[in-house]
Amino acid sequence: MTLVMGIVNVTPDSFSDGGRYLDPDVAVAHARSLRAQGADLLDVGGESTRPGAERVAPRVEQQRVLPVVAALASEGVFVSIDTMNASTAVAAVDAGARLVNDVSGGLADPDMLAAVADVHVDIVLGHWRGPSSEMYARADYSDVGREVAAELRERVAAAVAAGIDPSRIVVDPGIGFGKRGAQNWETLRALPSIGASGYRTLVGTSRKRFLAETLGDEDADLTRRDLATAVTSALAARAGAWAVRVHDVPTTRDALAVARAWGA
Repeated sequence: MTLVMGIVNVTPDSFSDGGRYLDPDVAVAHARSLRAQGADLLDVGGESTRPGAERVAPRVEQQRVLPVVAALASEGVFVSIDTMNASTAVAAVDAGARLVNDVSGGLADPDMLAAVADVHVDIVLGHWRGPSSEMYARADYSDVGREVAAELRERVAAAVAAGIDPSRIVVDPGIGFGKRGAQNWETLRALPSIGASGYRTLVGTSRKRFLAETLGDEDADLTRRDLATAVTSALAARAGAWAVRVHDVPTTRDALAVARAWGA
């Protein structure tokens, strides 16, 4: 059964909820709400990866996320740390995180893969072609699905070479990262071949610009984006996704339940 990963952005500048949960107590309360709504795991992040975002110093990132990770882990919550910094990953694992979600696939910090190998937790390797400040500079593909799959295999090989057990690896095709509108749909259509590698797949479409573009309204409100997210998440589940990463847990859970009933 596909898991639902709830998003907890402890940031001032994330594109849809920046600043709302910057206070650790507010972030923890929001995370508890997501869990009560049915999130199977919670992804805590202290650095925005929206297009154009600038990097955040690891010290600042850790000040934001570690109190939240520790509080949730103490309650028995399955916590993921959304970070591209090895030092933050290790500190979050020490605080109780059980999964490292690196959207850069270990490319942003050369110490990341070895660090995760040393702490023996699972890792999500995202498809990435450069930092958010130049998100679309390398969005040039001949066959985006094939190239994403090939580049993810390279990241998996690097992770295994660094000492990470293959059973601990999850791959993420990086929807919205270094991909323009239609390229995201092509990547989603390639999910069966990406998942054919045998690794678990995480898919995150939540509230992303390409959904609003598809709806014909780049200013589409969050309700419309969340509905589109739920549909793509249900389709990702049908394509074999291990987990979907979302802001709106109840709508996605409903969509997954309907998709399961249809396929039963």
